[in-house]
Amino acid sequence: MENCFYQGSDSYQRKVTLAKEPQRIVSFSPAITEIIFLLNANQKLVGISDFCNYPPETAKITKVGKLLNINVENLLSLHPDLILIGSVISKEDVAKIEQANIPVFSVKQESKIENLCQTIETVGILVNRQNEADSLIDIYRQKIATFKAQKQNSGKKVYYVVGFGQTGDFTAPGNSYIHDIISLAGGDNIGKTLSTWNISREQLLQENPDYIFIREKDKAAFCKTYPYTELDAVKNKRVYAINSGWIDILSPRNFDAIEYIHRVINS
Repeated sequence: MENCFYQGSDSYQRKVTLAKEPQRIVSFSPAITEIIFLLNANQKLVGISDFCNYPPETAKITKVGKLLNINVENLLSLHPDLILIGSVISKEDVAKIEQANIPVFSVKQESKIENLCQTIETVGILVNRQNEADSLIDIYRQKIATFKAQKQNSGKKVYYVVGFGQTGDFTAPGNSYIHDIISLAGGDNIGKTLSTWNISREQLLQENPDYIFIREKDKAAFCKTYPYTELDAVKNKRVYAINSGWIDILSPRNFDAIEYIHRVINS
């Protein structure tokens, strides 16, 4: 196609064609929104999901709802020329949006921290900020190389609390980017042998982690709840609050989490 701005496939292997450079973008992914700001393309954002809350400037952008049961009427009212989604949104919802003749591009939800660079590259192309994307990628690849070069497994067991309590215990399995964060920080992730996010209470007590990282809002309740009170990390006051935005989505702020965990377990 002559004078075509972009033509390629998204994570659903759908052919996506953009005749012109997008000027009015809606992002349904917190990670994508964060990257667009880092690429200095945030002036193109006319709408974001309810979950996109970083950086603080996102408060000024119209919220268009959650990831499920997307309100197409709200989208149409913003007159977007591109909608960016993560691959957690169903193909059915994608089809529903496309019926309104709005281009939709699904950016692959990566599971390894090294693949973050691929996400940045893709978003950089779509928002026409390839040079900025290349600069960011160089920085992050150097960070990863530095972490790997200085990486020495401290032997200190680390537990990241994804969930706890009556509904069960959940942590990062070995095939997750959170495992990469802990590992690059020099910690020994007690969930490394898991293939799902569930961890049994028995395994948690048996592993008895040296350090526990948890969301700030959950720390007090966790430290007062039996049987977590029996863990050495709780007894020794080695339970540390961590910014959930650093670790709960695969994004550039994961490097803040690596540096923080590394600093804590080596202090």
